[in-house]
Amino acid sequence: MKVVFVGPSLPNAREVAASDIEIRPPACQGDVMQAVADGASTIGLIDGQFEMAAPVWHKELLFALSKKITVIGAASMGALRAAECSAYGMIGVGRIFDDYVSGVRVDDADVALTYGPAELRYPPLSIPLVNAQATIARISELGLLNDTLCTQLEDAACTVFFKHRTWKSISNAAGIEPEMLKPALEICWVDQKRLDAIALLEEMGRQHQPIDCDDWQFNATALFRRLYPSFLKR
Repeated sequence: MKVVFVGPSLPNAREVAASDIEIRPPACQGDVMQAVADGASTIGLIDGQFEMAAPVWHKELLFALSKKITVIGAASMGALRAAECSAYGMIGVGRIFDDYVSGVRVDDADVALTYGPAELRYPPLSIPLVNAQATIARISELGLLNDTLCTQLEDAACTVFFKHRTWKSISNAAGIEPEMLKPALEICWVDQKRLDAIALLEEMGRQHQPIDCDDWQFNATALFRRLYPSFLKR
């Protein structure tokens, strides 16, 4: 059984995922443990909740890994957790993961965005910094705007609060007319989170050897034992 937690990074995940992958909403604390209880052999973490619910706990990912379950992360919360848990066998894929695990990125907010409800298929309502930066880099690469304007745009994208980050707010903060940017966006828009999410789905189709946990041992802390006593009896 394969389970993927995904939402705004890939709203049409069900249409592009293999038929043997079960799609679940963005994960919050406890959802990975539920997937373990349901018998998942591979868990993919793309999107996770973090503001209105407790985020995915590292401890539940480590527990899954200790049970020799393949755990893969990418794109958003998955990239963050994969970078943090890669030493314990969690697999990270995609450019965003690479940036975090290498130290190029250090801020969780780089992948944050606001989005609509599940009933509307999690429509993004703001632009995550990772997508804004990838798009601005493409604009610069193709020479559609000069280096000075691209630098102004990137600096502005970094200063706008993630909930308010749109191309209009970025343009305004950079002192550039939004209409001036529009033609370049039509050519150069890069949805890096989507690209990395698709890479995770592809990775889930590959064969993975059971995680070797001989060099570390899962520590069932007092809080873990209190939250998940039934798992310790298995």
